[in-house]
Amino acid sequence: MSLSVVIPTLNGRDRLAAALDALAAHAPDAEVVVVNGPSTDGTTGMVRDRDDVDVLVEVSTRTENVARNAGLSVATGDVVAMLRHDLVVESSWLDGLTDGLTDAPVVTGPTHRTLEGGMTTEESEHRRVGSRHVTHFNGGNVAFRDTVLDALDGFDEYLETGGDRDVAHRLAGLDYEVAWRPEMCVRREYSADGGDASADYGTEFRALTYRLVKNYGLRPAAATGPSRRALRDAVSAAGDVVRGDLNPTEWLGIGRSVVSGIARGAADGLIARVKDRSAARNPHGVSDRSDRAVARYDWR
Repeated sequence: MSLSVVIPTLNGRDRLAAALDALAAHAPDAEVVVVNGPSTDGTTGMVRDRDDVDVLVEVSTRTENVARNAGLSVATGDVVAMLRHDLVVESSWLDGLTDGLTDAPVVTGPTHRTLEGGMTTEESEHRRVGSRHVTHFNGGNVAFRDTVLDALDGFDEYLETGGDRDVAHRLAGLDYEVAWRPEMCVRREYSADGGDASADYGTEFRALTYRLVKNYGLRPAAATGPSRRALRDAVSAAGDVVRGDLNPTEWLGIGRSVVSGIARGAADGLIARVKDRSAARNPHGVSDRSDRAVARYDWR
């Protein structure tokens, strides 16, 4: 097995350095592809000063799926792993990955997070959508055989969020199994800094509706997810209004964002379904364009 590891990154120099250190320690023979950009924190210089990165690709877009596809375009391994820049592989990661590929052409594992009260982890997530048995995976810790990535044509660059969820549905449509290995674990080295907790409801519901309509058409399977999610969020936001944490005008604004997101996602999903009638269901994949990279440094 020849392994490539693709790491998209954006303004995460220190966390990326920790991820690269762990890969060098626990998967020293892997080809490492970093897709950067557009970062402004010195990431490029840090990567170019290292001798354990094989390819650095600079991109001009902040969309994660574009970065992922840019990395897939240059990776040469017959197995390609996707790793988030803020996650570090643990010592058993490579063994878990290798073992999982004996059972399925896609393998994933949990993320360990250290909290004050101890450590949390994750379990495998499955659900049935229509006639498909969908296995969701962590898009920051997953490995594919290259034949699977070719069949998928990579990630759908229309999606600003939920690209891994879309791939999970398409894997199920192509009858590919996803193996779960607790040993293929990664760890979050840095605690969250809080960030901006506000949600972009329009973008989230557009992505959710798009990927369901694209994969299932205008069927109950496509309508159930957005409807349940919209109802749950509406009830939650109404509770915030009652408690005084959200004013009614903001609540109505959220509702408009949800409705417009669903409408646009459904329309764009239907267009995508018509544009790519193949089982891949990916009109915005790796083969769709060749101009993602603005610079490339190859030390192989």
